[in-house]
Amino acid sequence: MKRNTSFWLILPAAVGLLAFALRPGLAQQSTPAAPGTPCTIHGQVTNPTGAPQQGGEVALSTDGGKTLKYTFPVNDEGSYSGKAAPGTYSVLYREKDTPAGKAVDFVNGVTLPAGGDVTTNFDMSRASFIAKLPEAQQKELAELKKHNESAMSANKLIAHLNADLRTVTKCFEEAASARTTAIKELGSSATPAAVDTKADQIKTAQYTQAETLMKTDTGLKPEEPLLWAQLGQAQIGLKKYPEAIATYQKAVTLEEAAKSKNPAILGSAYYGLGEAYARTGKVTEANQNFDAAVKADPTRAAFYLSNASIIYFEMHNSAAQVAAAEHALQSAPNMPDPTKALMYYIKGQGLVQNATMNPKTQQIVLPPACASAYQNYLKLAPNGEFASEVKGILQQAGIKP
Repeated sequence: MKRNTSFWLILPAAVGLLAFALRPGLAQQSTPAAPGTPCTIHGQVTNPTGAPQQGGEVALSTDGGKTLKYTFPVNDEGSYSGKAAPGTYSVLYREKDTPAGKAVDFVNGVTLPAGGDVTTNFDMSRASFIAKLPEAQQKELAELKKHNESAMSANKLIAHLNADLRTVTKCFEEAASARTTAIKELGSSATPAAVDTKADQIKTAQYTQAETLMKTDTGLKPEEPLLWAQLGQAQIGLKKYPEAIATYQKAVTLEEAAKSKNPAILGSAYYGLGEAYARTGKVTEANQNFDAAVKADPTRAAFYLSNASIIYFEMHNSAAQVAAAEHALQSAPNMPDPTKALMYYIKGQGLVQNATMNPKTQQIVLPPACASAYQNYLKLAPNGEFASEVKGILQQAGIKP
């Protein structure tokens, strides 16, 4: 009856990929091209920071740069390409404001054969190029490279955490479908007890893997509330409720302190706290956190409140399940009909615990509001999962379904 929500961390903007300088090369052909067939030239321009150079042009010259015979624009990815007549050229990289007859960087003696394909790159992050720059510029580049290396390291960490979050989401999905998996593995002839045992084994394995990953990752990035929230969900799956309470409290504290709060994460953390408290019999604390989840993320009010009643139903706390179902129906009237029907059923099941027997008629006497709850269930789900059970109870009470 529960749903899992997955979140993912935002990967910071890429710093820029380092390019490797390649010497000019000739394309190998089995049949020589006709004399005069243009040759393709292309390559990559890398700036002194090690990132792709954006803009400018690559030019071909036969007189050392005084005259430019061909020019090819450099795109935002630092790439250029074009065709030129066969010959030997100086290949120059120029920016828009480079004076005539000058170049930012160059490669001399590049031969373009007829019909060939030549790669000529410019790597201005090479030591020999940087050594010719003014001392102040060299110092600025060194600081920038240091910053970029730090940012790239952070990017790698975020990529690692995102990969783990994807794995954890898969673990939660596998745990949710554990019973179905168990039936498939054991076959239809397996006893209910055997299926339950197998399903529990699957759940334990999946939640344990998720807990292990998130324990490691909260150590790597302890300021990230999402990681703590996912760790809390794994601990609840393992029925480690005191640990889950402490974990979710950490997630709430971090998210509440954030300059820009994420409603989904904050709501999920409060809901997790509510579940942990509910499963340890602390109804007051549980309801406070379920309400806090609705306040933090009102778009998921139906989910938080309906799940609260389901949890109390699973815990056999009839009074709490009735109150939670009524709260869900009142506070989230736009919930989907299947969920609304389930709330009426859970309310009826909680109330029917207080049914009595009429000694004269030998019919059960339902508590006030119990019959209407069951009837509302049947209106919304006349052929629902619990329809036969509900009809039987109403008939025993002498009430027309």
